[in-house]
Amino acid sequence: MTDLLTSMQAALDLPHTPLPFLSSGALPSAFAVTDLACASIGVAGQAVSELLHQQTGHLPSVAVDRRLASFWFASSIRPTGWSVPPLWDPVAGDYATRDGWIRLHTNAPHHRAAAESVLGACVDRAAMASKVAQWTKRDLEQAVVDAGGCAAEMRSWQAWQRHPQGQAVNAEPLVLFTRHQGENRTEWKGSSDHPLAGIKVLDLTRVLAGPIASRFLAGLGADVLRIDPPTWNEPGVVPEVTLGKHCARLDLHKTADRAVFENLLRDADVLLHGYRADALERLGFGVSERQPLNPRLIDVCLNAYGWSGPWLNRRGFDSLVQMSSGIAEAGMHWQGADKPTPLPVQALDHATGYLMAASVIRLLAQRLHSGQAGSAQLSLARTAALLIGQGAGSVEALRGEDELDQGPQIERTPWGPARRLRPPVNISGTPLHWALPASELGSHRAQWW
Repeated sequence: MTDLLTSMQAALDLPHTPLPFLSSGALPSAFAVTDLACASIGVAGQAVSELLHQQTGHLPSVAVDRRLASFWFASSIRPTGWSVPPLWDPVAGDYATRDGWIRLHTNAPHHRAAAESVLGACVDRAAMASKVAQWTKRDLEQAVVDAGGCAAEMRSWQAWQRHPQGQAVNAEPLVLFTRHQGENRTEWKGSSDHPLAGIKVLDLTRVLAGPIASRFLAGLGADVLRIDPPTWNEPGVVPEVTLGKHCARLDLHKTADRAVFENLLRDADVLLHGYRADALERLGFGVSERQPLNPRLIDVCLNAYGWSGPWLNRRGFDSLVQMSSGIAEAGMHWQGADKPTPLPVQALDHATGYLMAASVIRLLAQRLHSGQAGSAQLSLARTAALLIGQGAGSVEALRGEDELDQGPQIERTPWGPARRLRPPVNISGTPLHWALPASELGSHRAQWW
């Protein structure tokens, strides 16, 4: 735990102050997943504490609950009388090839279409399995990627260390900060109760790390506006991650919607994005266009496989990075299984999300102090390297969830009533509170309110 926490504190330029992690136990895993959860949530809380210290002279204490942190890394919403839709497409998952294992990520319709353009139409997992079995893992990975899809062969950690992308990721910092010139000081409109009151966050992120970052910022009082393309949906995670946000749609290929987006960007304090590294550039909203539109913008982004190396622009998700980086293979040996064994939760997404939120808060503190804006880059693969470097996980089980772990409020969502787990971090005098329930994508106009 100490190594994870101090590594994150160093990456975020936070004091190397020990943080209390309350309760005991851990998620069963080959790796220290609960420690990763506590450390990432803890540094997000510490970033808030340091911001309040800068603005008020008072340094709030920060503590993280190990059980609640572990549970939040799975899900926080507890529906009453309804269920969250399945997370995975019916044919997404791990398949045996002629010489090993591969994971196909087919949740988005266009990603499934890409896989089926290589393998042929598959009505179910059995049909997919019979087709995958005819391929070698490396050839199929490359064919699906070349078709615009998402796939990852299962590699060992040793093989990842020899791979050019693994080497590139290892050379990158956990968080790459860049400072922007300027002396545009902004007044702090926050308070101890709502430290980010008045901060406008334009959220272009989707499953799963970025939305977790913006959810945390919303819980601190930020105004979060999430923008999705016209047809995008992710029903298995929307009730989980849209808490506290307004959600709108824009088509950035249309002139009128581009004009709306430019106006939103001019007024934003923070831009979060998780597209592939070249995506906004190809849409005409690259760094060279964004900065002149809004010199005071705090720009925080992530991708799957890092910001250098041959896979810079490769599509990826948490489950794929676990396959590529050796996590699933190590889990298989740890469990004595005969198939890939991922982490018990999508921990790379969640941890990177809290690190993104902490990066935003650190950059906001800088802008309030000096007027200087900045940007930060993070990746799932770099978070994976941090976790793998921490070594083996714990075998001490967590106590199971009970009703006392849930907050008392009823959340009135479009799908039905629900409750949320109590927040996993306690920042003294600063309760995490979400003014808005989870909502459907596209349920709000693309405007600040």
